[in-house]
Amino acid sequence: MAKSLYATLEISENASADEIKKAYRKLARKYHPDINKEPQATEKFKEINAAYEVLSDKEKKAQYDQFGDNMFGGQNFHDFARGQGSGVDINDILREMFGAGGGFGSRGGFGGGFGMKLDVQAQITIPFMTSIVGGTHQVSTGGEAFDIRIPAGIKEASTLRVRGKGRTHNGQMGDLLLQINIAPSKEYKRENDDLYKTIDVPLKEAWFSGKIEVETPHKSVSLKVPKNTKNGQKFRIQGGGVPNPKTALKGDLYLVANVILPDVDKMDKALRQMCEEKL
Repeated sequence: MAKSLYATLEISENASADEIKKAYRKLARKYHPDINKEPQATEKFKEINAAYEVLSDKEKKAQYDQFGDNMFGGQNFHDFARGQGSGVDINDILREMFGAGGGFGSRGGFGGGFGMKLDVQAQITIPFMTSIVGGTHQVSTGGEAFDIRIPAGIKEASTLRVRGKGRTHNGQMGDLLLQINIAPSKEYKRENDDLYKTIDVPLKEAWFSGKIEVETPHKSVSLKVPKNTKNGQKFRIQGGGVPNPKTALKGDLYLVANVILPDVDKMDKALRQMCEEKL
């Protein structure tokens, strides 16, 4: 039965408490982030501390000696910790696995005394427009590809739980926890539930009024541009923004005017001369 925590501290499975402590101190000095500036030193330092937290505690060590890396779904501790995602504290993982009490628990694997985490964490990046209007997005994990539903209005760093797509053990299935990253948009800027979009307004419409067609995330709108519209002027489309998943209410869309000036060199000569004289 593999026991990778001992390998993490570079000691044998028969190491004494003094040998465990000595090995920990040696490696902690070697990989401490203040001393070791290599990119992987910080993660290595965390793993060393986590291994020592288990092996220096008699009860935790006894549990680990009994079940070994089965507690990590059969993976070695390094791969298991990496699979939890960069935003997860290794010590939080151990606190979940080594709690009070003992025995086997329900969903999630071993429970009570420790729990083998069957849930898997991952990150995906979805298109900006999908985050606004919702839709499906394909996910590939564990050699399997499948579609998930993205709710309209989902926010950056939200987590979606996909049931039954985690690890399996003794007939039990964990879940896949997906952290959502949203790709930036060249067209829109999001602020909470409101959206901002810059639109081009020809000089004629800006000066004398008119209508322009604008595509929005939800529909095409005919925007009435008032006379003497200024560059940077905002037009509010109520309910044209992001739907709030909790309230189902939509934010607003703000259209920001970018007044397009004509190319002077391409203007009619008489008109250009008149503008030079009158403006």
